[in-house]
Amino acid sequence: MTAIGVEGVSKAFNGVTVVGDLSFEVHKGEIFGILGPNGAGKTTLLRMLIDILNPDSGKIIRNYTNDDTGYLPEERGLYKKMKVLEMLMYLASLKGADRRRALENAEKHLEMVGLSGYADKKIEELSKGMAQKVQVIAAMVHNPGLLILDEPFSGLDPVNTKLVKDMVMGMKEAGSTVILSTHMMNQAEELCDRLLMINKGKAVLYGSLDEIKSKFERSVVAEYEGEPGHIKGLERTVKRGAAFELVLENGADPNPVLAQLVSQVRVKKFEVAYPSLNDIFVRMVENEGA
Repeated sequence: MTAIGVEGVSKAFNGVTVVGDLSFEVHKGEIFGILGPNGAGKTTLLRMLIDILNPDSGKIIRNYTNDDTGYLPEERGLYKKMKVLEMLMYLASLKGADRRRALENAEKHLEMVGLSGYADKKIEELSKGMAQKVQVIAAMVHNPGLLILDEPFSGLDPVNTKLVKDMVMGMKEAGSTVILSTHMMNQAEELCDRLLMINKGKAVLYGSLDEIKSKFERSVVAEYEGEPGHIKGLERTVKRGAAFELVLENGADPNPVLAQLVSQVRVKKFEVAYPSLNDIFVRMVENEGA
């Protein structure tokens, strides 16, 4: 089922197009990644999805109410004079959440991120990392059917990044649809079911991770002794520590390449690999900028 449908949406500011003719679907119950470099149009797109901004053209179909939506904005902001649990309960009440259930959610998530002991502390007493975790909890305390997160890992250390990832996965497992905007490709690769990659407001890639990776050449990473000669289907070789990455030509089958390699040198070990999402991201942005 479709959670959100976007059809030919565009948005410009002062004559500059920030989002240009985007069309995509977000499926219910998935984690959908919106990826791109800084300035790609991600935040503007999210603000249209959540109805803060109206598109100049096109249509957005939302199957969630505002009360059933949680939003983590790029610009963080909390009520600094309020206590942590008090503020979370207040924000949940604005969404019409059941008080008992919201309290259970707040206490559960505070415990997940190691902040149970700070429930009665004022926001202004928290460190920046603590406050950011509280803001993530604030977006999900009312147990929304749709959760939209704008750069949720920005500024977090690896430990806190994992804690936030665990909360996001918990929301998916509970049945929520999650839209995640980030420029951190490794986090998107771990979390997202499907992706939209944008650059300069335009879609450059869209689909599942497997679908996206299948559009790019595979490589063979191998350790071997000797110096191979010409190998049909091989585009180039890149040294990676003790191993070599054999980048294949588009459409080349790795099996014949390996067979040729084995016939020429002594292969100790090998694996066939697709490029990482980060490699794809860098390549697409460089190509768009060329």
